[in-house]
Amino acid sequence: MKKLALIVALITSFSLAAAADTARGVVFNDANGNGARDPGEKGMSGVAVSNGRDVVRTDSKGRWELPYDDDVILFVVKPTGWMTPLSADNLPRFYYIHRPAGAPPTDVPGVGPTGPLPESIDFALRKQKEPRKFQVLLFGDTQVNDVAELNYAARDVVEELVGNGAAFGISLGDNVGDSPELQEPLVGAVGRIGIPWYNTIGNHDGTPGAREDSVSDDIFERIYGPPTYAFEYGGVSFIVLDSILVKEKGYDGGFREDQVAFVKNYLDGVPHDRLIVMTMHIPFRGKSPLAMFDVLAGRPHTFSVAAHTHTMFHVFFDETRGWKGPNPHHQFVNGTVCGSWWAGLRDETGIPHSVMNDGAPNGYAVATFDGASYKIEYKAARRPADYQMNIYLPDEIASADVEKTEVLVNVFAGSENSKVEMRADGGKWLPLDQTTTFDPFCVRMYQENKFNQNESLGYHFDEPREITHMWKSKLPRLAPGAHAIEVRTKDMFGHTYSARKVVRVL
Repeated sequence: MKKLALIVALITSFSLAAAADTARGVVFNDANGNGARDPGEKGMSGVAVSNGRDVVRTDSKGRWELPYDDDVILFVVKPTGWMTPLSADNLPRFYYIHRPAGAPPTDVPGVGPTGPLPESIDFALRKQKEPRKFQVLLFGDTQVNDVAELNYAARDVVEELVGNGAAFGISLGDNVGDSPELQEPLVGAVGRIGIPWYNTIGNHDGTPGAREDSVSDDIFERIYGPPTYAFEYGGVSFIVLDSILVKEKGYDGGFREDQVAFVKNYLDGVPHDRLIVMTMHIPFRGKSPLAMFDVLAGRPHTFSVAAHTHTMFHVFFDETRGWKGPNPHHQFVNGTVCGSWWAGLRDETGIPHSVMNDGAPNGYAVATFDGASYKIEYKAARRPADYQMNIYLPDEIASADVEKTEVLVNVFAGSENSKVEMRADGGKWLPLDQTTTFDPFCVRMYQENKFNQNESLGYHFDEPREITHMWKSKLPRLAPGAHAIEVRTKDMFGHTYSARKVVRVL
């Protein structure tokens, strides 16, 4: 009997220990929209819930169970046709942080002590209409370092987007420049656009002074939630990734094993023909994406967006670069809201021109999704939507030099799949050749030291970079007099843009 009692006690003890290591809850239809589960509000089946590695689907009553430890964020993956609660500043609230002891103390606090795990962690969802075709705003590096730059971001970009009809927005990291005290004021400004806003962590969004990856996200987590997560909208799956690996000295770009496991476990329950969109701060590079590529292998519809470089370009990964899908994987490295770190000459409103290191203006992208297809358009801040290129050509050319004079065109969001042509005075269209070179404006501004470096912050700005979204050709024969040179481009999505430059032949 004593032996049997001991066995029963051991079994009971083991069961209690197992129960203590298991988080439970319900995903429910928040019919009245108050964020709390009230009597009569039913659970929702088949909804994905995760602890950042494991992914489970709720049962017929909306119930879920997941293992947890004392440093975990449990979250629901918003399904198509539903929405999570939003903060007053339009940040989605789709997670529960369990950190009983809280984060280590810092000047700007991270996650505070959360106490014991609740008996039931319930995630609210409410119905919303989600069309198959929708738009998303994409912000690269706003990277504000002080209140003046916070105001630049608000005036230069946010103001023109207030009331925008996009479904939601995503920031691609480096919201701030090692200035965590500005995160929440920036959230308040961006929240005025009036749409749900998701966030990706960047290398400047981490906890200052962190030397371990495990504690580098503490401030970000308090404000935004998990750095790696997923949500669905309009039949598209969006996966937001922390691509920053913090080390004792500095950081690398890449992904932890638990992130790869989360993506795999989530995608195991996602239809094979669905479009998978991945956002990150540091782009895929070197061998860092290979594990993710293994998880995505064989999927016909994938796309990713990054930022970080303060230049804009497209990369098409094929089998020579480790991709294993039926079609090359397209990654778009977005332009930045801050351009070249809010540097440059001030305009009549006091905002710096902030041209990026590739000569493209600062701004943001608008992505249009329609089922498994997508399109990207870049939008320069406070400029017309069709401002998509700069033409470099002298104002005056000697007659003898016309056919030796080169036309150079920077097509800001151009790629190897863009077509660029020119004509003079409405004549025959002539092709331009893609080339790798420097943007002349960037070179001149750098040489003349007119980037207007922020002396109070002691900034040093990078030199202009060689870029691939440049096209060139020689002028055709032109008679003396004034001529209108027109350049047009057609991008990989079928968008057509044009620009003109008037020159005088002497």
